[in-house]
Amino acid sequence: MPVADGATVGRIFRQESGRSVAALIRVFGDIDIAEDAVQEAFAIALRSWPGRGLPPNPGGWITTTARNHAIDRLRRQARERDVLGKVAKLPPAPDDPGDDPGMTDKAGQVPDDRLRLIFTCCHPALSTEAQVALTLRLLGGLSTGEVARSFLVAEPTMAQRLVRAKRKIKAARIPYRVPEEHELAGRLPPVLAVAYLIYNAGMSGPAERGLCAEAIRLARVLVTLMPDEPEVAGLLALLLLTESRRLSRRRPDGSLVLLAEQDRNLWDRALIEEGQAIVRRCLRRNRPGQYQLQAAINAVHADAATAGHTDWEQILVLYDHLLELAPTPVVALNRAIALGEVQGPAAALDLVDELELDGYYSFHAARADLLRRLGRTAEAVAAYERAATMAPTEAEREFLRLRGRATR
Repeated sequence: MPVADGATVGRIFRQESGRSVAALIRVFGDIDIAEDAVQEAFAIALRSWPGRGLPPNPGGWITTTARNHAIDRLRRQARERDVLGKVAKLPPAPDDPGDDPGMTDKAGQVPDDRLRLIFTCCHPALSTEAQVALTLRLLGGLSTGEVARSFLVAEPTMAQRLVRAKRKIKAARIPYRVPEEHELAGRLPPVLAVAYLIYNAGMSGPAERGLCAEAIRLARVLVTLMPDEPEVAGLLALLLLTESRRLSRRRPDGSLVLLAEQDRNLWDRALIEEGQAIVRRCLRRNRPGQYQLQAAINAVHADAATAGHTDWEQILVLYDHLLELAPTPVVALNRAIALGEVQGPAAALDLVDELELDGYYSFHAARADLLRRLGRTAEAVAAYERAATMAPTEAEREFLRLRGRATR
């Protein structure tokens, strides 16, 4: 039986907690009960698995243990007797609590608890930021601190927002279901943002890869649910094209590799071809959106695997369109980086220095690279050091420290 140390339990938490929370919300109809029960189940796992080894199906074990813990809690509190009556009639939890995304219920909807949870959290009664943050916390298995970093805010601030969002769901009796067909389009933007941020969270290290697979799976489910929405297809293409380069992003020692230095023989041609085919279909629809444009940018990068060089002028044009649709500082930063490849680092640095992104480590990393290319060594080293202190993972911190030392 496989040994289960703390790192293994943490990895399983990332992969399975969202599935378990979603399943228990369907049963109990209460986010707090579901979340607390799953956390308690993982606490039990941390105590028991190292000695006993991993169970055959860790996800099913967690869901069953959490469900039993929730029932015990309700009994102790002597409330929700109507819920207990329903629970008593439910069949035992299956070994695999997942849903088959290819199966639909009688109404034609996809019976996936995690998809239902996303749409519950992304109800229009909540602010867009609360929608995304709550779903990342519940479905993605991210800590409050990790969610806070995604939004560039302090952890206590994010904790308060999450509590308020859960209270609003409960008070407003927001239903736990996939919306009706006529409601889907209006509910879509935060749902796509959630899937994208879940994927980005999974990019933080090898232990989090389950989140990337989960984001891609959810994107495929959304394409099945909404085949005529080009932004849904654009998101799927973006994730596939990003995933195609995963193996080349790190060296054997775990250190990061810049895009220009990646071994293109490691890029997954099947994922590239699928992603580029989706991008071409999106272009024919002529209904551009930010995910489609990001996918198109990644499709141009993927062309470098066969062309041997990157068409930065085309990428810059795409960023011009993206900045029109999504005029955010982060998009402006990425456009400036592309401009630096076309017009040189001085032109890019002028734009970067106008951005208000002091709390974003990639801003300082981009400045450092531009300063290095301009020969402003002392400023570049200081910018690398600033970026390293703010980077979210040890691999990124070490990469930036190495760049700083090499520049010095």
